Amino acid sequence: MNVRKVVGYPLESSVRGVDVPSVVKINVLTVPEEMRRELEKRFASRAGMVESADGFEWFELLRPVEGGDRYLVYTRWRSEEDFRRWQESRAFQAGHARAAAEAAAQGQGHGQDQGQGQDQGQGQGQGHGHGHGGPAATDSELWTFEVVESAGPKQDD
Repeated sequence: MNVRKVVGYPLESSVRGVDVPSVVKINVLTVPEEMRRELEKRFASRAGMVESADGFEWFELLRPVEGGDRYLVYTRWRSEEDFRRWQESRAFQAGHARAAAEAAAQGQGHGQDQGQGQDQGQGQGQGHGHGHGGPAATDSELWTFEVVESAGPKQDD
């Protein structure tokens, strides 16, 4: 199999012998100005949690620079199945359950649209900078993409 690479990471994987494109999940977080530093601190302290998940390929936290209040949490996965396994993992659940309990104790919502499921691409509330003091984001929605084309710096052979 001839797989294109970007900075050393494959763009396609083989799942059960079938070549499939990587899956990108972008969690869009609405973060008030006063919570930006806290959100970034929480993501910095989570280092290593997702990186060890089977099928994980990439993570980036993107800060708005032109006056917006929406951060993007970009993760790339070998497959949808790998992403779902991560969401169902003990590490993922423990981190989010703790934040939900803290937010509830403070009378805050959990920063997600209620009543909308993943099929609509919203209301997942995953990864929005949880930690001590409840969620840093006031809202979130999850976008899903397949990698169809990508380019990186040209590598000298």
